[in-house]
Amino acid sequence: MLRLPLFAGAVRKLLREIESSGSGEHVLAVGGADELAPVLRQQLLRGRAEAGAVRLGDPEGADVYVHVLAGEFADADVAVLRRARRARAPAVAVAVGFAEEAALPYVLATDIVSVRAGEPFPLERIARTIAARLGEDGAPLAARVPLLRQAVCEQLIRSFARKNGAVAAAVWIPGADLPVLAFNQLRLVLRLAQAHGADDARGLAPELAATLGACFGLRALAREAVDLIPGAGWAVKGAVAYAGTRALGEAARRRFEPAVTPRPAAASRGAP
Repeated sequence: MLRLPLFAGAVRKLLREIESSGSGEHVLAVGGADELAPVLRQQLLRGRAEAGAVRLGDPEGADVYVHVLAGEFADADVAVLRRARRARAPAVAVAVGFAEEAALPYVLATDIVSVRAGEPFPLERIARTIAARLGEDGAPLAARVPLLRQAVCEQLIRSFARKNGAVAAAVWIPGADLPVLAFNQLRLVLRLAQAHGADDARGLAPELAATLGACFGLRALAREAVDLIPGAGWAVKGAVAYAGTRALGEAARRRFEPAVTPRPAAASRGAP
């Protein structure tokens, strides 16, 4: 069972954390190739992004820095990526005209998006790479840059579903995993709300109450399933927690979505 006073204190702390993370100006910076970086910036502003949410320039002060490369890698590229590392701005590279297995300094291999010369920018793939790189920290940026929202929400739902599936499968003491599962589900719902521009997390009381109710419902379902499949309790609990958290996340996303945001298809203009 949940120890309510202790759990309520943890939820208050979570609300303060989410509200604090949403404060300030969250910015995506784009730099690199002089001809292509402005094109990519303009395309990332689609979907009614806030003015100033995507800017051209250096990585300092940005939530994430996207560096566009065109055909070759110069010392200037190394210098700006080094500045991104020093500024603790996660760096994503869009490599136009490079080999698929290109390796770049200061950029993880998983954070390189390769584009063939002459092809449009793959905005959906770029958005997914940014979302994977930022994790939870992508939620406040997605509120300002709608083109990132789909990818960020998908990343959040996958991540929290995996966490809860692992917790439920690993904890053997009956009921000991419930506070962790409930807390993770509340955190997921709050982050999804933040990604959709909900500035006041304390105004989400109905959604949070429904989330707690769903958590108890999933717990009851898991217990019944364990009784039906003896000997595989850990797998059953993990599967119920994973699937239940995913379903809860998808429902919350639909709840917070004010309107259908078009998925970022390939842009009409890209590399020359």
